[in-house]
Order: sequence, then structure tokens, then C-alpha cells
Amino acid sequence: MNEKVTADFLAHSASEVFLPVSNGYRILQHGYVAALAGRVQAVGEGDTAGNVSLLPHATVLDCTGKTITPGLVDAHTHPVFAGWRDDEFELRIQGAQYKDILASGGGIMSSVRKTRAASEDELLCNVLSFLDEMLSSGTTTIEAKSGYGLDLQSEIKSLNALKRAAESHPVEIVPTFLVHSVPTEYKGNRSEFINLVTDVMIPEVAHSRLAEFADVFCEDGVFSVEESRTILTCASSYGLKLKIHADELESTGGAELAAELGAVSADHLIRASDKGLSAMAARGVVAVLLPGTPFFLMSDERARARFMKEQGVTLAIATDFNPGTSPTTSLPLVISLACLRMGMTPGEALWSATKGGAMAIGRDHTVGALEPGMQCDLVVFDCPSHRHIAYRYGVHLVDQVVKRGKVVFRKTKGVTRQVR
Repeated sequence: MNEKVTADFLAHSASEVFLPVSNGYRILQHGYVAALAGRVQAVGEGDTAGNVSLLPHATVLDCTGKTITPGLVDAHTHPVFAGWRDDEFELRIQGAQYKDILASGGGIMSSVRKTRAASEDELLCNVLSFLDEMLSSGTTTIEAKSGYGLDLQSEIKSLNALKRAAESHPVEIVPTFLVHSVPTEYKGNRSEFINLVTDVMIPEVAHSRLAEFADVFCEDGVFSVEESRTILTCASSYGLKLKIHADELESTGGAELAAELGAVSADHLIRASDKGLSAMAARGVVAVLLPGTPFFLMSDERARARFMKEQGVTLAIATDFNPGTSPTTSLPLVISLACLRMGMTPGEALWSATKGGAMAIGRDHTVGALEPGMQCDLVVFDCPSHRHIAYRYGVHLVDQVVKRGKVVFRKTKGVTRQVR
């Protein structure tokens, strides 16, 4: 007989509790989750009376008819920017190509100009607003990239905004320094910009401890494999863990480079080669798939999720939230797209947005699952089965969100910000 646990939090009587495990999931019927001081103490089925001793004033959630999942983990976001690009959205619908938008002063450089002009406080305000949206959709942990500054001052400003947001919002933030593109002022001298990145920007970011990861956009017309290797090797030498935007538009060898350098993840991968995916599987590089991006760009291209899974690649899915190519903060919507456009089952997609997402940011020992000792981060969905999260696309099914054993969102009350 299991020993009775003490708890100051209990969510009980759930129609389902979705429990990711190493490479799959279990479903508990009429399930419960008990926690103490923000850590899971027990998960189980049926009556809790013989298993859980509640402290006075414990938080108790009756989840009858509802589904409990781990807090969602969004492993690829770009939330530090100023200004939207909705005008480009309309132009694309009317047939404009990205190169035409870029030539007219739009595209990423539009975001760079606005982000450089914004104050740190303005960027912080934007980030907090986006975090509110994410939390209300069930996201409790994100990876967040800089990359719309493209100079030292603006990148530090962006990373500082992320640091301050992490201190004042319940969503947990894993920060990444992203080398996103070559800025306009260096278009005629790419090597000088890369020298600036390796000799000045990376050392300063590492010294200030403002980022945990470094990332680079390895793609034709952005950074070549050799340039990306130079940047990422430098970042690794300063103690930053590695990510890479790889093989989104063309098969350029980004997946192979991720495996070569032992990156934690390679992201996008729409055009990744068989060889590159095999190498990723062998090195344990997580594939972060972003189905919202080709969907928003009205492209029929999609990552080969089923093939990757068959090759033994660990899969995560994420929003790619950004102002230009995927302006959604909703991971439940992306879970639906992963099923409808990449052939994942609802359970596989949800696993990839919890356990897989946590693995893609090196946090699978604390978040992304509901196991004793892990953080009590969970979502109560107002639906009887985990399948409904994907099945009822675009419907806001999040009833309550819990972070470290505290209710931080209720559908009826909205977000409660907490200073940690």
C-alpha cells in the first residue's frame, strides 16, 4: 500500500490525466494530481482519501468532466519585438512575394528598425502582454529568442526585457541569443558583422548571463553552414548551449550541422535531408517542428513528422511566435495543426508540446510531465479527453492553469501575475 502524502494542492476527479513518459504517454481515468510547495507528490486514479492528506487552506480543484495535462512548453518563440506586420499579411494574401516585401522596406528589417527604436520598458510591456496570452492558452514555460536588434545595444536591451519579464510573470522563460540576419548596415560586409557577433556580442551576452542558448538562422540567403558553424562554435566556447534554425526553405545541411555540433535542438526542418535527420537521431538532437509557420505563409510545405519519428528523432512542436510569419501565441492551435497538417495523433502532438518541448530546452527534469518531484505545472482543459485539445481547433478550452502549485489563470478571472 502506498504511503499517504501531504499536499497543499490537489486537482481531483479529472476525466483524464495525460501523463507523458519517456517516449509515449499514459492516461489516468478519474485521476488526480497532488502537490506540496510547488512540487508534484503523487498522481493516481480514483478516490484520494486514502492517498492524500491535505494541509489546512490547501488549494483544491474539482476537475470533474475535465482533462489535466502538464503545463504546455513552447520551445521556439520570438516575443521581443516592437510593431506588428499586419500590412504584410494583407499583401501576401494579394499575392506579394517576400522578396518584394523586403525590397519595399518590410520583412525582418521592418521589425529591426522598430525594435531598435523602442525602449527596454516598451519591449518589456510587449513581452508581458504576450506572456499573458500564452498563459491563458495553457503555456507555462517558453524558450524566448532575441534577434530583432542585430546590434549589441539592442540585443542586450531585448535580453534584459526577457530577464525582467521572467522576474514578474509566472511563465518560465528560457532565454536565447539569436543571430537572426545580417543587418542592413553590414550587407556589403558580412564578415565584419560575423566578427562583431563572435568577438563582441557573444562574449558580452555570455558574460552578462542573459542567455542560456545561442541560435543562428542557417539558410540560403541568411547564414551559410560555414558561417553558422563559426557563430555556434564560438557560442559553445563561451558556455552557451546550441540551437539552430535549419533547413526551413532549402536543404542546406543545417540538420547535419546541428548533429555535428551536438545542438540541443534543430528547428523548422521542412527541407531537412534523410542524412541530416539520421544524424540528428544518432546524436539525440530534438527536432522542433513549427507547423503554424507554413500554414500562415499559405505554403503546402510541411515537416515530415511521421518519417522523423520512424527514424528515431525526438519531436517537439512550438508556435514560432513572431510578428512576420507566425503571429500566434496559442500552442493548442499549433497542436491542431500538427495533427491536421503533419499527421500526428492528438496524443503525439500533446506529448511534443509538453515532454518534447521540455527536452528541446533542457528542462525535462523539471517541466513537461507530472511526476513526483517535478514542478506542479498543469493545465485543466474544459473537455473530457486530451483528443479534444486538437479536435476542437481554435476553441479556448483552458479552464485553469497552475504554475508551481499555484493557480495563475482562471477562465473566469484572467491572469494573476506573481513576482517570484
